[in-house]
Amino acid sequence: MRSSYSCAATHYQLNYLTEHCILAVAFFLPLSYNAVSVFLALGTFLWMARMAADGRLDLRPTPFDGVIAVLVALSAASVLAAPDRWLSFYNYYHLMGRYILLYYLVVNNFHTLDQLKRLVQAVLLSAGLVVAYGFYQYFQGVDTTAFEWVDGEQFPLLKVRVFSTLQNPNLLAGFLVVIVALAAGLGLNAESARGKTAFLVLVLALGVCLALTYSRGAWLSVLAVVAAYGVLYSRKTFWLLLFVPVVVVAGHDVLMERLMSIANPTDTSATLRIALWESTLAMIADKPLFGIGWGAYWLVYPEYDFFINDPATTIFHAHNMYLHIAAEIGVPGLLAFLAMMFGHARLALVMAETATNRWVGGLMLGVLAAVIGLAVGGLTDYVLFNPQMAMLFWLLNALTVVVYLNDYPTKNNAK
Repeated sequence: MRSSYSCAATHYQLNYLTEHCILAVAFFLPLSYNAVSVFLALGTFLWMARMAADGRLDLRPTPFDGVIAVLVALSAASVLAAPDRWLSFYNYYHLMGRYILLYYLVVNNFHTLDQLKRLVQAVLLSAGLVVAYGFYQYFQGVDTTAFEWVDGEQFPLLKVRVFSTLQNPNLLAGFLVVIVALAAGLGLNAESARGKTAFLVLVLALGVCLALTYSRGAWLSVLAVVAAYGVLYSRKTFWLLLFVPVVVVAGHDVLMERLMSIANPTDTSATLRIALWESTLAMIADKPLFGIGWGAYWLVYPEYDFFINDPATTIFHAHNMYLHIAAEIGVPGLLAFLAMMFGHARLALVMAETATNRWVGGLMLGVLAAVIGLAVGGLTDYVLFNPQMAMLFWLLNALTVVVYLNDYPTKNNAK
């Protein structure tokens, strides 16, 4: 009996520690990549220790194991085509390993609604800190002209673009689009007026910080998120959510100028993107099956440099998620990625429509809107090139599977 009690106590302790390591990963995702690495490794070790103590391999099957396995395999095969196979392999196992570990850590260690709520709270709390630091940068007047994020001739008045802890305005904007979508979904489905007000304030803060990144692609993503809520929730919600960005943009001359420049063919950012897409299409045409190699874009780009013609300039990604993925791991790899991405999005839609618990319905609505925002943003940028953003994407997918596996929509067991 003592042995049985001891095993149960050990199981509980390892479960508790594993959960809190995952919560730490979620919290530190936008704040510290090193902290994420430490807690992810520790959480994985504790999970394995728990299975060893239990004497069984406790893995929960998901509807997406097959397509994820295909994506992992095709990504691995692309390494063979890379100009530097060792570097490509290092990037592959170092990054893909993180994504898969986080996904299955969450899926296999989160079972209750309380656990899920704590995980979402960790994400929102860290987002609050990111926004606070973004406002600090703006009011302190951080000069970003040295980073060449802005065409100084076209936007002479634009001196400050906040980037907070993400080190780049476009990455910060991509992160904020995801959090805005999540917060809006939870706020719209909040049961109390106090809860709705709190989420409204959070969405406003996130939206203002997003505007201050001056990321035009992200603004289009926000419009996609707003449109998604108009279709999935109500038309009134569409006009309510649209009111905030319209007022912010209309009241800020530089924001309006930046937005209008999207249609300007002489804009250097737009011109560069078009040139990169042409180069990337040439890569895909040359190696459509397995691509140029995981993480090898920056190595291969000089061979397809039809525009910059400067060996000293390094281009890390194609500024288009779909073209970049197809170039690095091949067209079949892109199709596997899209099947995984939109398969989770479709599942989130089903969960949102059938949820009997309002919080779960709001979460799934937020996850779906976030994926839509990432999908639209992927047309002009590739924020998932950043490991922290990619891990956030895989975390969203894991949240959807946790809701599905625990059958929350058909149980009134919410606490």
